[in-house]
Amino acid sequence: MSNTNYNLNNTAVKDTKKTSNLAALGKLVNLLPEQRGKLIWALIVILAYSILTMVGPYIVGVTINDYILNKKWSGVLANCGWLLLTYICVLVLVYLRTILMGNFGQHLLFTLRNTLFNKLQELPAAFFNQNKAGDLISRINNDTDKINQFFSQSLMQFVSSFFFIIGAGIALVAVNWKLGLVTLSPALIVWVFTKLTTPWIKRRNAANLKSVGGMSAEIQESLDNFKVIIAFNRRDYFRKRFDKANKEQYSSAVKAGIANNIFVPVYGLASSLGQLAVLTYGIYLMTEHQFTAGFFVTFFAYVSYFYDPLRQMAALWAGFQVALAAWDRIAQILNLRSDLVTTPGLSVVREEKASAPALLEFQHVSFHYPDGTEVLHNNSFRMGKGKTYALVGPTGGGKTTTASLIARLYDPTSGRILLDGEDLRSYSAAERTRKIGFILQEPFLFSGTVKDNILYGNEQYHNLSNEELAAVIEKANLKTLLSRFDAGLDTKVSSGGDGISLGQRQLIAFMRAVLRNPDLLILDEATANIDTVTEKMLEDILQRLPETTTRVIIAHRLNTIENADEIFFVNAGTITRAGSLDQAVDMLLHGKRVS
Repeated sequence: MSNTNYNLNNTAVKDTKKTSNLAALGKLVNLLPEQRGKLIWALIVILAYSILTMVGPYIVGVTINDYILNKKWSGVLANCGWLLLTYICVLVLVYLRTILMGNFGQHLLFTLRNTLFNKLQELPAAFFNQNKAGDLISRINNDTDKINQFFSQSLMQFVSSFFFIIGAGIALVAVNWKLGLVTLSPALIVWVFTKLTTPWIKRRNAANLKSVGGMSAEIQESLDNFKVIIAFNRRDYFRKRFDKANKEQYSSAVKAGIANNIFVPVYGLASSLGQLAVLTYGIYLMTEHQFTAGFFVTFFAYVSYFYDPLRQMAALWAGFQVALAAWDRIAQILNLRSDLVTTPGLSVVREEKASAPALLEFQHVSFHYPDGTEVLHNNSFRMGKGKTYALVGPTGGGKTTTASLIARLYDPTSGRILLDGEDLRSYSAAERTRKIGFILQEPFLFSGTVKDNILYGNEQYHNLSNEELAAVIEKANLKTLLSRFDAGLDTKVSSGGDGISLGQRQLIAFMRAVLRNPDLLILDEATANIDTVTEKMLEDILQRLPETTTRVIIAHRLNTIENADEIFFVNAGTITRAGSLDQAVDMLLHGKRVS
């Protein structure tokens, strides 16, 4: 089935299995198995840092009770020395924590972006047709950076705060369990509040990240089409669209900001209530001689160590929810699976009327897109080796879809396609692209030189020098095409092919496809953007291709298809043999289907 819905904004994709916060963290860490040792060491360092920090207030309390009140100054100096040593050790541990987690965060960012980009390489053309490039760019750049910020900057503070809270809570109860329980009671309110509001905060951050992706997509679309905007003087149209996207992003950012900061005043209130409890109940216990002045100071320090990290966690928890929302958007892509899988060993059902093996054969092929629009319905035909076939028909009739099925950019919804007598799905991607060449109407070029673009995906000539490659091009009768470029193979090509004409871009795509020596060459309006002289030149080159090369030409201009061995009329879901050129013209004019 090739009608898989890959739309990342579709509810079917959103309703993926929910995972807990710890499970999500576990999946992220599993991306870096070689870095787990550093993460474990970082946790050990944080635990040691928390323990040593907890020791300080206890030393202060003992010093007040045993030495200052009894005026034993030697003991005071000795404990001050221990305090200094403790704080030096804390300084070293903080430094180690920063190094370990900074390194881990950058490795995670590098690996996450690589993993995400490699996953995008595995997905079929249908995925990119259903999702905007700007949103995908935002997921690779912005969303991964949100996760990196949390791991490299916030996670260790988060874990450290957690250890502080646990350690301080235990210390408070250990020093005086009655006062400890009273002091910790406001934390119960904080826990309930956090539990109830966390899903809402995560939703707000997810909506904000989605709006950032939407605005990125809008900017990317506007810049890609800026020539059209200027030509039609419609800057106002795209300005309005950007203004709408910007307002949506602003609104979602404000809502996310409110959600992310909702914890701070609540946690601050809990801290104030805890300190108030120490003052009131603690002083009462001192008047009853159940508590000493030294440990009262210690208790106040532990209250700060409990509630100050709690307030820090209020801000960090919001960052954690942002990271989880970003991970959800990334996981949507990582969890996708391509429906264009290689399936070796497929049994082939041959048509009884087939008297000789064909290079390409459609067997009862139907196809529809994810929105349900059927383009082809139950079509069967054969293409022999070394012949030229033309696909003609009205715009939107299904010609390009047919070519895309031949090149396996999509799979049929039903039926099968055979190449050299084998199911097309049984070929690996490398085998299929070696056998099938595809020249698009608007070819895409990469930044570099003409040579770089000609050799793209062609390992056979990858290590050839310019002189050796020029000899290969001359042997393939392509020298006249190369002469159209002032600097030959070294002609510079900018991103997207800007700086050279559309016709020159088409020539590069033509040379790129022909040099691969495919068994089947598809030309989808490949001569639409070149002059008649160059078109005649390309036709001569096509005629001099190896006798076994099959050519499939999609064209609207009749002179392009007049020399075809066979013409197929594609319209309203059917692919019909048109017979002669005159019959094809009649079918184009009247939209008729001739058997």
